[in-house]
Amino acid sequence: MEVEKGKTFKYLREKQQVTQSVKDNLKQFIKIKKDIRDALSEKDMSIDELTQKLGMPKHEVAFYVLTLVKYGEIQIGDIDDMDEYYYYKLKK
Repeated sequence: MEVEKGKTFKYLREKQQVTQSVKDNLKQFIKIKKDIRDALSEKDMSIDELTQKLGMPKHEVAFYVLTLVKYGEIQIGDIDDMDEYYYYKLKK
């Protein structure tokens, strides 16, 4: 008897549909992640600088930046002269 490879995956994919809101949230996350990475490719930036560049609320930028730090996409760089803000940079 020959076993069909990927049969379980196909079955689960047909049975468990992903809602449109989840797809939309993922698209939004991918877009914001790209925007942050593009901004950081120019120079290291603090959350305040990213907020101004991206035109997003500060709490949303902080959430996305810290999520990207957690998953190793970007890293924490130096701290400013006043010891108030961290600069974030792309992970090499």
